[in-house]
Amino acid sequence: MTNKYDYLVVGAGLFGATFAYLAKKQGKRCLVIDRRSHAGGNIYCEEIEGINVHKYGAHIFHTSDREVWDFVNTIVPFNRYTNSPVAQAPDGRLYNLPFNMNTFYQMWGVKTPAEAQTRLDEQRCEAIAAMKAEGVIEPRNLEEQALTLIGKDIYEQLIKGYTEKQWGRPCNELPAFIIRRLPVRMTFDNNYFNDSYQGIPIGGYNKLIDGFLDGIDIKLDADFFTDREYWESVADKIVFTGKIDEFYGYRFGKLEYRTVCFETIRFYTPNFQGNAVVNYTSSEVPYTRIIEHKHFELFGAAVYDNPWTVVSKEYSTEWCDGMEPFYPVNDAKNQEIYKKYRQLAEKEIDIIFGGRLAEYKYYDMAPIVRQVLNLFK
Repeated sequence: MTNKYDYLVVGAGLFGATFAYLAKKQGKRCLVIDRRSHAGGNIYCEEIEGINVHKYGAHIFHTSDREVWDFVNTIVPFNRYTNSPVAQAPDGRLYNLPFNMNTFYQMWGVKTPAEAQTRLDEQRCEAIAAMKAEGVIEPRNLEEQALTLIGKDIYEQLIKGYTEKQWGRPCNELPAFIIRRLPVRMTFDNNYFNDSYQGIPIGGYNKLIDGFLDGIDIKLDADFFTDREYWESVADKIVFTGKIDEFYGYRFGKLEYRTVCFETIRFYTPNFQGNAVVNYTSSEVPYTRIIEHKHFELFGAAVYDNPWTVVSKEYSTEWCDGMEPFYPVNDAKNQEIYKKYRQLAEKEIDIIFGGRLAEYKYYDMAPIVRQVLNLFK
């Protein structure tokens, strides 16, 4: 690698791969490096028993941005997967998500939007009255916010245990803004997203990343920080998608994350749970959800063409060095630290920071693609 590149792209995830693809179309030479032994970042799929297993958790591409949807479909066609998760509550019953008329029927037996609205309003008013009795005007934490939005029954059955497992903290110690936009639908609609388009790349996400990186120089098992001086010398500019605090040597302290651990199991049965995603909202169940990966790409009778299935149990836990950072901790302390790093990044001339780690922000996939498209516009 003696030739000079226009861009060194640090990280072969969705941001880095999309950037390299668009840069190549403009005649730029890119070298993409990644410390992992595979490209794709957290959307990488591992094939097990002929099934594309989402190694770092379920990823569903969804957007109402027609340009983004058409763009990714030029790389690989997407299927018709619709995300319709199910939740098993502490009472053992199954409920549809997001909260919609199916959920309200399962919870209360109500059959019309008017009946459901009456039950919701009754429980919301009770929560607001209890807060006012304590002299509280605005919800102070996630628990109070949820109770004023959805009421006691759904909060206790479907929100409380799951959220406390996800964040590792009691709901009354979590900030209210985490749940400020709780979706409630007065229709019998189990589609989790409101977007116009959603699906999974046919053949898995590796097809999408391989399409982006086709014809581009890439080096895996290459850590930017083990030989930083060399890597910085191979290109005129750097696109950095790793942790921004690590880039600046943790000079203002380390940013915190939540992470997820996975227990992946093969079963010699064609259909384990009948759905791609089942959440477990009881605090007594240690995992947050079970993913059955074949349901992302096989529908109807096709599920039974493969006698094997693969499931992953997800365990949310605190992040520490050596673990994969998943979710930024959006509290005041971490945002103040990130602000200092961001101020340094904004002064850089030849470095582009992008993605969830470099921007310390959780992103869905479509906004990442849109962000890169905007860079090239």
